[in-house]
Formats: sequence, C-alpha cells, structure tokens
Amino acid sequence: MAEQEVVLLDEWLSMFGSRARIALAEKGIKYEYREEDLSNKSPLLLQMNPIHKKIPVLIRKGEPICESLIIVEYIDEVWKETAPLLPSDPYLRAQARFWADFVNKKVGDVGGRIWAGKKEEHEEAKKEIIENLKQLEETLGDKTFFGGETFGFVDIALVPFSPWFYTYEALCNFKVETHCPKLISWAHRCIQRQSVSKSLAAEKEIYDFVIDFRKKSQLD
Repeated sequence: MAEQEVVLLDEWLSMFGSRARIALAEKGIKYEYREEDLSNKSPLLLQMNPIHKKIPVLIRKGEPICESLIIVEYIDEVWKETAPLLPSDPYLRAQARFWADFVNKKVGDVGGRIWAGKKEEHEEAKKEIIENLKQLEETLGDKTFFGGETFGFVDIALVPFSPWFYTYEALCNFKVETHCPKLISWAHRCIQRQSVSKSLAAEKEIYDFVIDFRKKSQLD
C-alpha cells in the first residue's frame, strides 16, 4: 500500500460505510474501495481494526481511522478546503455531533432490533423508531438540510438509513412517510446529490439481504 493512498474498507449495504463514501464524495477525494466479506474478514481489516474488527475503516498514509462518524469528522478536518461538513461555530458543531449521536443510538440501534431482531420485538421497536424519527423531523423543521441550506454532518449521519426504511416498513407494517412526511422530503432532497445517490445501496437489495439473513438466522 503506497503511503499516500486513501483506502476504504467497507461493505456496500452498510449504512455506516455509506457515511464515509458520501463524505469522501462531497470532498472530491479519490480513494480505493475494498469490499469486505464480513463472514470472512480480510487480514487487512483485522490488522487495521483489531479492537472491533468492523467496517468501515479509512486508511490514509497507512494509518487506520475507525468508526463512521469519526471517519467523517477526520475527512472534514483533513480536507477542510472544500465542502465543510461541520459548522465552524463551536456551539453549532456540538449540536451537530449531538444529533449524529442521536441517529446512532435512536435510529441505528432501534433499526437493528427490527431487521435483525425477533418478531416479538418488532412492535415495540416500531413505536420507538417512529417516535425517534418524529424527533428528528422536529429538529429539521422547515430547513432544507439539518444545518440549514448546507448539506452537512447530520445529513450524512442519517441519510444512509433512508433506503433501509423500506425494510423496516415491510417487516413492521407501517410507512415512515405517514408519520414523518417532511423527513421523507428531506431524504429526497439529499438523494438528488450525486455524492448521496452513488453511495447508497438500493432498497430492494437491502430488503433481499435482510430476508435472507432472517431466514438463515431463523428469526421469522
């Protein structure tokens, strides 16, 4: 691996990997994408993330950066000349980090209980994810993006979950748009950006993966 190379160890369906892909695209950074088979992790992944052994991992100058939100912040700090992702104001930056963390805990974790959880857990998880998405919609308000007119950190944290909504809806029999129409409109605005549209897996691809996973795991 050449010293100056930027490499992303990732898995295409991962919403967390999508965050890194979007941030790199927003900055116009060229990099080598390496798809990981998470059932047979590569020696490089195990070497670069020996603690969690998870994707995504960004490698720059031979040095690994792990955890998706940390990767996005790193990308923003290293390539700060173009397309700032975090606000310059310390308070607004802290607020962006708060809501990105909210997405991890209240959408990521709860969504995981839907797609990878037992059927009897679905009703409670559905109630929670609707409530949490409503909270995010309230935070968005009438703004174009979470940071106002500028696409940024919170948008990158949340938008990779939008193609997963179809799977949540199918498994739990509800529609996100019924409860959070403004959030769905926001997702459509985000997807109009090439950095987003080219970094997200297709809804059907995700759904097929989840159905196969649930069958193999005997969750249904």
